[in-house]
Amino acid sequence: MARARAPPPPRQPRYLPPLLAAALLLLLAAPAAEATLHPVDYLALQAVRRALADLPGSRFFASWDFTADPCGFAGVSCSASPDGGRVVALALGDPRAGAPGLSGPFPAAALSRLSALASLSLAPGRVTGALPPAVAALPELRFLALSGNLLSGPLPRAFAPGLRTVDLSKNAFSGAVPPALLQLGDLRTLVLSHNALAGGVPGPVRAPLVHLDLRSNRLSGGVPPLPGTLVYLSLAGNRLSGRVGAVLRRLPRLAFLDLGGNWFSGEVPGEVFAFRIGYLQLRRNAFSGELRPAGRVAPGATVDLSHNALSGRVPPELATAGAVYLNGNRFAGEVPREVAAAAEAGRMRVLFLQDNFLTGIAVGGVPASAAVCAHWNCVAPPPAVVAACPAKGGRGRRRPQAQCGGRRG
Repeated sequence: MARARAPPPPRQPRYLPPLLAAALLLLLAAPAAEATLHPVDYLALQAVRRALADLPGSRFFASWDFTADPCGFAGVSCSASPDGGRVVALALGDPRAGAPGLSGPFPAAALSRLSALASLSLAPGRVTGALPPAVAALPELRFLALSGNLLSGPLPRAFAPGLRTVDLSKNAFSGAVPPALLQLGDLRTLVLSHNALAGGVPGPVRAPLVHLDLRSNRLSGGVPPLPGTLVYLSLAGNRLSGRVGAVLRRLPRLAFLDLGGNWFSGEVPGEVFAFRIGYLQLRRNAFSGELRPAGRVAPGATVDLSHNALSGRVPPELATAGAVYLNGNRFAGEVPREVAAAAEAGRMRVLFLQDNFLTGIAVGGVPASAAVCAHWNCVAPPPAVVAACPAKGGRGRRRPQAQCGGRRG
């Protein structure tokens, strides 16, 4: 009878070098992360994390632990895919007002590898660098918001064709506004304010914009035809010039218009006052001629036409406004009774008439909630009006009579 074999001795475990052991432990700890996210996107997020850091007081990256699923990180949203999830939305930094934000170089190379990205936002902080076409033209991009950082250089010439919102405001971008950006067929919101953009506004603008904000740049020249879909338009604080009446008449949906601080000239089109605009700001330009509103101003609206060369009578159609600034013009004649009554009743919170050539200001007492000023006209304003003037309300109570001779309303 054959003798039974003795069982083999147990195999001794092989020795693993500490670094290899640590690597194996890391791989075993992170299978879920790699299994739920495409490897390209996984590596791109790692590169983003290496490039950016929390500013003091920010804890945005506290959840970015790559031993866990990156689709659960703060600011990361993923979609399912047979070959691994893809990052479709990336919101970098705490979006709450006053949050410190992030610092570091803009991780353009990493972001350009997120081919499924539809939404990219960056909270205000101190992120530097340029915006290359590889990021701006990501094929699926619909939302791009990088406001309030230190990004610089020219804007890319190409942008994703499906973009609906672009906000690059409060950076240091320079150069021209790319013409292709204003031709995007789906673009509804474009905010490029508070940069150093120069040159003209390329047109005609064919994008179906609802919100266009180009204020506080160095733009010059005239204003091209704009889409009638606009509800919000701000071109303030540039070097734009010429007449804008023909452009404004074609914007009947406007609720907010700010052209202040430019060199626009010619008449203010009367149609604008009937557009139900809640905020009409044309201050510090070279508008001239008489005001002929085509209808009454929207109730409670703010109308600022100060520091122009407007003349003629003060229109009674302004009586429905909540705040009216006509100071620094050439208005003459008497203030309409409807306007004076609105100020006396407190329905008009602000009525600034100083530095004109008015010959009648029948405004008596006004409530404490109202501010009325009529310094430096061709008639001494009543004491109640004088007392309501701000510190810089005028150079004196009344113009010298020599400046009022021959003035007609």
